[in-house]
Amino acid sequence: MIRFLLNDTAVATDRAAGGTVLDFVRYHKRLTGTKIGCREGDCGACTVLVGDFENGRLIYRSATSCLMPLGNAAGKHVVTVEGLNMPGLSPVQQALVEANGTQCGFCTLGFVLSFTGFVLSPQARSYDEAIAAIDGNICRCTGYKSIERAARRITDDVQGKPAEGTLSWLVAEGFLPGYFSRIEEKLTILHQSQDDSNTPADALPIGGGTDLIVQRPEVVAHSNVQLLANDPTLKQIDFVDGVLRLGGGVTVTQLLESAVVNRFFPELAKHGKLVSSTPIRNMATLGGNLVNASPIGDFTIFLLALDARITLRSAEGRRTIALKDFYKGYKQLDKAPGELIETISLTPPAEGTFFNFEKVSKRTHLDIASVNSACQLRLDEAGKIAFIHLSAGGVGPVPKYLANTGAFLTGKEPTAENFAEALRLLHEEVSPISDARGTEAYKRLLLRQLFAAHLQCFELAPDFLTQLMPV
Repeated sequence: MIRFLLNDTAVATDRAAGGTVLDFVRYHKRLTGTKIGCREGDCGACTVLVGDFENGRLIYRSATSCLMPLGNAAGKHVVTVEGLNMPGLSPVQQALVEANGTQCGFCTLGFVLSFTGFVLSPQARSYDEAIAAIDGNICRCTGYKSIERAARRITDDVQGKPAEGTLSWLVAEGFLPGYFSRIEEKLTILHQSQDDSNTPADALPIGGGTDLIVQRPEVVAHSNVQLLANDPTLKQIDFVDGVLRLGGGVTVTQLLESAVVNRFFPELAKHGKLVSSTPIRNMATLGGNLVNASPIGDFTIFLLALDARITLRSAEGRRTIALKDFYKGYKQLDKAPGELIETISLTPPAEGTFFNFEKVSKRTHLDIASVNSACQLRLDEAGKIAFIHLSAGGVGPVPKYLANTGAFLTGKEPTAENFAEALRLLHEEVSPISDARGTEAYKRLLLRQLFAAHLQCFELAPDFLTQLMPV
């Protein structure tokens, strides 16, 4: 039995845990304000808010209900646009009306939910944060300028929002219905009554659902599923004895917001915001990104250059392998049935170690890479390359760890001659194909330029860079 709060009502259902929240709220609860658009998590018409406890605090995040497994709603508060209804318009709704931010109206409900998610965030109160909150919502009518004007007004309206007692303030100011004041108590009781029944041995593991439900929706909907999103053993982020450990169930948003992670990777948030959209990042997990085995998975490429290791867990026990040994062929993994990624472990770059990530895509936001690459490099006291880890995506059937190129450069001086030879070896290691994201030649050119971008970031071999990127 799946138990959760849907707007101001407690729900208990025995419907398939692999079905989607979208289908449940529309077809079984007749809450048709949640629209069906793309069913791929791109358009935002199906946006809902999901409230849950994080570190003892009730936090609301936007989610695309078309990709959210119904079982992942267990123990949470799911809010559709009907759950925001009050006698009058909320300041969010009023801002959209007065700025003429709606035309046909199909997308408007998703924008209302996403903007409400912005005002629910205790810290968020800037215009840029309001715009970022709607990065997963598409409007095909307005041209967005009217929606941007509405965002300005909403931003002005939340300047008095306190960091503590945010919910109470939002209720008092008319942003939320009064029932929100009682949700924290109801969720606490609901958590205590959750049914942790055993999962069948043949169950299909599913994290955020952002890939599996796009690729195999009918299979997921009609399978026994092992829900990983609510497993606390997969959620840890810690730094112990010089090792950073990330749970396989950590979402991209949790990674980007982690103080521990940002301590070592201050540029991560900038790069991470270019991956998918806010609702998808709120759902997608690190473990899922790795198991997806996409040749252009951004976080896979990022972690390969950090020489990460993964711990696989099953009923038979645990084993740890290097991430670079995990990929055996296109969508082929060194993973037995029943195994799942429990943790990703890595040693953060020490002071004096260079690290950089680069990505080229046709769109800046909400697009997958044509080619991406990451590089970690350290020089020894003599100025030679002590070690280098170089990875690239979009240039082969698997995420590539460029071992031969790295082996050649290790122990060498960072000279133009050595980097030129490394570039030749790099091209021998990759095998890009022509597809919708570019020709083989174009991808080789991109990889060459990303290699140069790493060196430019590290301020190495300027004479070599001049040859590649003449002024």
